[in-house]
Amino acid sequence: MPAPLQTMANAIRALSMDAVHKAKSGHQGMPMGMADVATVLFTKFLKYDAARPDWADRDRFVLSAGHGSMLLYSLLHLTGVKAVTMEQIRNFRQLGSNTPGHPEYGHTPGVETTTGPLGQGLATAVGMAMAERHVAARFGDALVDHRTWVVAGDGCLMEGVSHEAISLAGRFKLAKLTVLFDDNNTTIDGEATIAETGDQLARFKAAGWAVKAVDGHDFAKIAAAMRWATRQDRPTLIACKTRISKGAGPKEGDPHSHGYTLFDPEIAAARAAMGWGHEPFTVPDEALKPWRAAGRRGAKVRKAWEAKLAASNRRDEFERAMAGDLPAGAYEAIDAHIARAEAEKPAAATRQHSGAALAELVPAIPEMVGGSADLTGSNNTIVKGMGTFDLPDYAGRYVHYGVREFGMAAAMNGMALHGGVIPYSGTFLVFSDYSRPAIRLGALMGARVIHVMTHDSIGVGEDGPTHQPVEHVASLRAIPNLNVFRPADAVEAAECWKLALEARTMPSIMALSRQKVPAVRGAVAGENLSARGAYQLAGAGAGHPAQVTIFASGSEVSVAMAARDLLEAEGIGARVVSTPCWELFDAQPADYQAQVIGETDVRVAVEAGIGMGWEKFIGEGGAFVGMTGFGASAPAEVLYKHFGITAEAVAAAAKAKL
Repeated sequence: MPAPLQTMANAIRALSMDAVHKAKSGHQGMPMGMADVATVLFTKFLKYDAARPDWADRDRFVLSAGHGSMLLYSLLHLTGVKAVTMEQIRNFRQLGSNTPGHPEYGHTPGVETTTGPLGQGLATAVGMAMAERHVAARFGDALVDHRTWVVAGDGCLMEGVSHEAISLAGRFKLAKLTVLFDDNNTTIDGEATIAETGDQLARFKAAGWAVKAVDGHDFAKIAAAMRWATRQDRPTLIACKTRISKGAGPKEGDPHSHGYTLFDPEIAAARAAMGWGHEPFTVPDEALKPWRAAGRRGAKVRKAWEAKLAASNRRDEFERAMAGDLPAGAYEAIDAHIARAEAEKPAAATRQHSGAALAELVPAIPEMVGGSADLTGSNNTIVKGMGTFDLPDYAGRYVHYGVREFGMAAAMNGMALHGGVIPYSGTFLVFSDYSRPAIRLGALMGARVIHVMTHDSIGVGEDGPTHQPVEHVASLRAIPNLNVFRPADAVEAAECWKLALEARTMPSIMALSRQKVPAVRGAVAGENLSARGAYQLAGAGAGHPAQVTIFASGSEVSVAMAARDLLEAEGIGARVVSTPCWELFDAQPADYQAQVIGETDVRVAVEAGIGMGWEKFIGEGGAFVGMTGFGASAPAEVLYKHFGITAEAVAAAAKAKL
């Protein structure tokens, strides 16, 4: 057993014990168990430079088992990432530190993705590997040629999203993806076998992966397995048989030590068992020097890559794409499209208007990579000429994700985090329930991902209440740092697509109708009105003041406009406010918000969903016309009448309040 590697691995174990002990919370079991595997990876295989943990052609390391965060923080500190000081290690899990309980992208240099909910790190890593192959197809292997390595545990592989992720990776033969399985047969409740009988190697192999099992504490065998992985033509699983809390003396291998915080006598016993006679939070030179050398190991490779980039005639385009900047003239075609829509006033489903907007944007922005969870024709997400993302060259820009909404959303997070790709994809809005954990994590990370969610109301019609979202828009609006767009017509749909692309630090939802809707925007605005989040679409008629304000989004804006006409015909002044994006409205100055909401005696909102949240527009005394329960199976126009979401009902609600 090579002494330097053992000493280096024990440094991870000691730091993990010390940090968890000081915090009085955390998980030292996994970091101690996987310390040997991580040491081999970071010293011999990972293309990594601690001085530049963000360089574009680095290998990506994803700790899917995010509870074992001290493994990653130890590695970042030991290899020399400046921001992860010993003081930060001491402040593990404390307010203001960059060593939170679970790794957070954007919070800690060297953390590639936020992990915590098990399985999502693995699924996100699949997206990173997809992006690597696609960007390599565009710019060549000289500029893009790196691997994605994932540490996953028993819990990650139990989660349903892991099944979606591994089957997708197997289908696409993502050969630069390797999962290092912490095969310790341990979960919080005890041995994993109390809830699991599956053969993980057989499962991965059946999904098209190359698989190998090794002793996770034998450095030579670990290295041999990693070398083997780099030679395969498909994704690889290395099942590393480990003992949880390896090195912890009597607690080594204890199935209950997943989140068990060692007490002083147990830590003393662990130090004695490892021969680690150093004070807490102390790393001796015999461990630190080789670790710092490992952190510098990739500097020469990184500098050689930078020289290739500097000499490349694709440099400017590569740097622009990786930075997430849009190309010059990106909006010329879509702006012309908006002008035509204002003049021609086309009537169609907003999903079709979204597809028309994409037809102008996708050719102009080569980073846009689309897809659908087996609903391409319904979501209107494909554009002629995109090509299909697939082997052998992965140059295509349209991904067939199959019926894998969660895996699709998580993979898109990975693509966005990798860079060089602006991912979007489609499914039905009701299935956002399947995507939601990844949508939430994308919002937490600030990933520019666009989720096209069609069939957004009871307007779905005959498919019935299982496919008719009623609470989904409200629930998505509750997620911080997420723009939920519900456009009313062709103009708003195009405006909202521009806004989604401009939202570089947050994901977006495009909630779109199945049913045809009339145009509501005709006059040339001269600005992107949807950027205000809400705006007055129509004022009261001449000769009388506004007594009623009607607020609506999406397909119900036309209902609001028809209700306004009914009220105006009776001499009741009414105005209509379209609210395509509440989050953008919340960001407007208070005086603008007050101006849009207005001071009419009566305020009414109409939306084909539940009324949660509309109080911001109508106040406690306003009227809401919408859904109070689930839908039913019938044609859309029948359902709108049945549930009272009509112009007549809105006008009646307003008059009842006068």
